[in-house]
Amino acid sequence: MTEAPNDAVEPPAPSRVESLFVDGAPAAIGPYCHATRVGDLVFCSGQTPLHPETGHLVGTDIATQTEQVFDNLVTVLGGVGLNLHDIAKVNVYLSSMEHFEGMNRVYAARFGTHRPARTTVAVRANPKAALVEIECIAAAR
Repeated sequence: MTEAPNDAVEPPAPSRVESLFVDGAPAAIGPYCHATRVGDLVFCSGQTPLHPETGHLVGTDIATQTEQVFDNLVTVLGGVGLNLHDIAKVNVYLSSMEHFEGMNRVYAARFGTHRPARTTVAVRANPKAALVEIECIAAAR
């Protein structure tokens, strides 16, 4: 059996996906980054209501937890030069649809007149028993 010469092996192409880690955002609780950039799109990992310094869940009610989630999203987006008005799509994961109205009040206040596309679903559970998790896709500048 003849082996191929070493120079016949092509090195892998550079990835078009850039992993982004943002100072001041809660540390990931798994093997993932805060966001990824692919071309002109930034995909933010789901944010839960974790305090960025302690890593502990903030609040026990949906309004407080949703505020913290938005604070975390603003930190991640700001770390890559974006803000809430750059968001094109949002996915909201609630531990119960009973939390929809409370989440929606905070959501509407934080976005103001900006209205990105959105999906909201109830899930069996969120990480660390959070009442809400939100992920988004933003258009990079």
